[in-house]
Amino acid sequence: MAQKQSTKNPQAGFAYSQDQFQQLIEDSLSIAQKMGATDAAAEVSEGMGLSVSVRKGKLENVERNRDKTIGITVFVGQRRGNASTSDFSAQALEQTVRAAYDIARYTAEDPAAGLPDEEDLALGKAAKRDLDLFHPWSVTADKAAELARRCEAAALSVDKRITNSEGAGVSAQQSHFFAGNTHGFRGGYASSRHSLSVSPIAGRGNDMQRDFWYTSERHAKDMAKPEAVGRYAAERALARLKSRKIATCEVPVLFENTLAAGLMGAYVQATSGGALYRKSTFLLDSLGKQVFPKHIDIIEDPHILRGKGSAPFDDEGVLTRKRRVVKNGVVQGYFLSSYSARKLGMKTTGHAGGSQNLVMQSRLTQPKDDLKAMLKKLGRGLFVTELMGQGVNYVTGDYSRGAAGYWVEDGEIAFPVHEITIAGHVAEMFQQIVAVGADAYTYGSKTVGSILIEKMKIAGH
Repeated sequence: MAQKQSTKNPQAGFAYSQDQFQQLIEDSLSIAQKMGATDAAAEVSEGMGLSVSVRKGKLENVERNRDKTIGITVFVGQRRGNASTSDFSAQALEQTVRAAYDIARYTAEDPAAGLPDEEDLALGKAAKRDLDLFHPWSVTADKAAELARRCEAAALSVDKRITNSEGAGVSAQQSHFFAGNTHGFRGGYASSRHSLSVSPIAGRGNDMQRDFWYTSERHAKDMAKPEAVGRYAAERALARLKSRKIATCEVPVLFENTLAAGLMGAYVQATSGGALYRKSTFLLDSLGKQVFPKHIDIIEDPHILRGKGSAPFDDEGVLTRKRRVVKNGVVQGYFLSSYSARKLGMKTTGHAGGSQNLVMQSRLTQPKDDLKAMLKKLGRGLFVTELMGQGVNYVTGDYSRGAAGYWVEDGEIAFPVHEITIAGHVAEMFQQIVAVGADAYTYGSKTVGSILIEKMKIAGH
């Protein structure tokens, strides 16, 4: 489990304790109220870390980062102002609150502005829920460089066709925060995130291909071994050699699990408060409507221990809850902050700061549906492993992105493919999800297996 430490002393590596942070919050809120603020909220945080990169066995970069900030939001009636500073002295605090207050006084009224309602906040024990998110990694720069070298060396030794490398890197990051508001919310915790990555290059001359792989976890012990990351990255790069172009066609498309999370991201974006109240989404008024086929469910669980998207409360202090976002393909709930909820005449869902540990599942998926089985289901079509460009229009739902991957015949990979564009409409793509693989992969806070879409347009030569 995470380190249990007193709140009075700073935790490993930090300069401030949770108690010191809480005091800063109390002081800020008190100053704001004395100035005449109707309500106020404040958050203070501190982060630190180490990033090391190597290339071709040589050390390229060692970077240490340390930062701290306090942000204050002040409400004067329904006018809102905010300001922040990295100076924690009493004088700076006063000046920052004053700045936020002055901004609020001169800002136009906004009927939706204000703190979350008290009944929605994580209060008492709920705010202190321990989700095992803090595992500091006291790795030295030398040790981190050695791990990166091992990872890169493993990639370069796979095959003599691995000719070069864009380098490997290790990052160890940790931060903590404390937040509070005048409706009684107080809460904060520490968290960590560590990673290791490598980018090998295969081939020579006109036939060069790079690929990339990484491992990222809250606890360094949970990361994949450097050698395993290196070998897998090299295999991915090698598999892409002798890529061809293909003729324009309309075929089924299988999205690799690492990319499938992007489709879930498009869904979250389209059903988030900001897009909904601005009416800038292709899934407007989708609540209670069938957006996916009946076999698709999306579950959200913010309380998974060590989860990358876990949080006991959101960025406003609103309590997070486990819920079914999509059931039998039907939208059960949006992603709303208190502001966007008011704009829509709804209640906050605890999503100021985005989604938390989403899992997409299909009721048709069998435990044996690994990638091999999914390629069989694809039969003849495109297996996509890389996407380029930002070609998703969230207002219209139009989807067009540069892609690379593999042409599949009779359920087997036939040859690698590059310099193509895949196009469709996101709403249709959702409706056309035929299968989800059992090869679940977690990217950020989203977990999903490979996704098979019935048909998409491929623009080739």
